[in-house]
Amino acid sequence: MNARNDVLAPSAASGGHTKATIGQLSRRPEAGSLLGLIAVFAFFALLGGKVFLSAAGYASWLNVAAEIGIVALPIGLLMIAGEMDLSIGAVIPASSLTVAIISGHYGLPEIVGISAGLGVGLLVGFFNGYLVNRTRVPSLIVTIGSMFAVMGLTLGFTVLIAGSTGVSLVPSPAVKAILGDFIGGMFQVTIFWWILFAVAFFCLLHISPVGNWIFALGGDKVSARNAGIPTDKLTIALYMLSGFSAAFVGVSQVLVYQSAQVLGGQSFIFNSIMCVVIGGVLLTGGAGSVVGIVFGTLTFAIVNQGIYFTGIDPNLGSVIIGALLLLAVMMNDKFRLMAMSYAAKKKK
Repeated sequence: MNARNDVLAPSAASGGHTKATIGQLSRRPEAGSLLGLIAVFAFFALLGGKVFLSAAGYASWLNVAAEIGIVALPIGLLMIAGEMDLSIGAVIPASSLTVAIISGHYGLPEIVGISAGLGVGLLVGFFNGYLVNRTRVPSLIVTIGSMFAVMGLTLGFTVLIAGSTGVSLVPSPAVKAILGDFIGGMFQVTIFWWILFAVAFFCLLHISPVGNWIFALGGDKVSARNAGIPTDKLTIALYMLSGFSAAFVGVSQVLVYQSAQVLGGQSFIFNSIMCVVIGGVLLTGGAGSVVGIVFGTLTFAIVNQGIYFTGIDPNLGSVIIGALLLLAVMMNDKFRLMAMSYAAKKKK
């Protein structure tokens, strides 16, 4: 009898540990986004069949996810810190046109054009962070203002220099292979850049001490400042990261499509925010994860492209995305309440 109990004891302990592990995972901020990703993928795999599950099917939504994902990562960090950046919609075409004008219109070396394009993003990001710190005006208003300012400047300079709202560029094979090529004729090289960005942002938010500063900034900015966190410098750095990432996507786009347009980045504004919210980042700030943002981006991209592999009217894609966003917000609140309830029970 004792021998039997000894055998069963580890099994019971193992079962309890498994339940505890599942419980802990279910309270993670990315738990809801993972469930949503699995459900959405299964839904479109069932309706889309072999075409959706083919290499071309994977490429269709991975290419979309990569571009939006690079922008969504810093937007997620800003939202965790309690801030917002809508100027990315103007930074993307501004950086694209900067590269196209410098290296395409004027024929200067591509490294000069790319550096200038990335510099535009850093400059706009610094400007946004500086204004948010100095004026204490809500970041939503500040970045809307900077968005329209950058859009106006981009349009004005492009028409003045090139005489049109679009500029073409034929990149060299080496530069195209690094930033704008298609692997196997289907998968953008941007996908690998997105993976690198995700790893870097994961280390920043979840491994480095700066991650705790970002969460503290979103929880209570005044308390974070009183605790010795350089909130102003951190805010500027986060906006510069956002500007740089948006500019990187703009540079990549002009090298992939070999042309740049003044209104080329408008869709990224709300799409990136949706990816972040679907990924479990709270709109009020102070909670979220990079893994969740990646899951949210994949979910959004699958819905956005998967609709074309089914017999469903493509016009319903926006309806599905809207419903998915509302469901994600409700699920995020549910998982947050579960986490808070669990933490309160452990303290007792």
